[in-house]
Amino acid sequence: MLKNELLKKDLFGEVWKVTAEGKDAILRDTRPARWWLKWLARSLLRRETRAMATLHEVDGMPQIISSDSQTLLRTFIAGVPLLEGRPDTAAYFNDAAKLLRRIHRDGITHNDLAKEANILLCDDGSPTFIDFQLAGVTRQRGRMFRSAAREDIRHLLKHKRTYRPDLLTTRERNILDSPSPLSRAWMLLVKPLYMFVTRKLLGWSDREGAADR
Repeated sequence: MLKNELLKKDLFGEVWKVTAEGKDAILRDTRPARWWLKWLARSLLRRETRAMATLHEVDGMPQIISSDSQTLLRTFIAGVPLLEGRPDTAAYFNDAAKLLRRIHRDGITHNDLAKEANILLCDDGSPTFIDFQLAGVTRQRGRMFRSAAREDIRHLLKHKRTYRPDLLTTRERNILDSPSPLSRAWMLLVKPLYMFVTRKLLGWSDREGAADR
């Protein structure tokens, strides 16, 4: 495996574009993580690996090539994140909604679709999702799952509102205007601390990882 390009480096490790068996791939490597965050970096890696393993038969999604306790090697998706691609067709957002429903049917919530960098406009015009470090996987479709799935949908609709607000239906506008109790609690109690830690201490932004494809 040949490391070609460092796409991202932070306290949790590195993300590389590599060549594996003659093809482009993405390597998430937690070995360079800071010693005091290695446990968290590897926990996030396990979450991502589990979610992607569950989605191994979903067309258009990145696929696992290999993984272990410290690294995850997956297929490379040719495309650009929303903030670069700025999709403007009804077909794109319809296909993204269908793909998200497909993921939810498998019991997976992404939980990080607020970031434009985690939704791609592929070279063929189709959508896909990346970075499943915060994803949830469950066989129980209880209240927490339904609430998290609804937030996935609401975040996708926020991006649709950014690029094509004229395409929003009345139902979609109602969803945007009514965040779940989980979202309200996050905004009130958790987000201020999250923003302080990620932006002030870690230097992240909502567009972090835009090169990770």
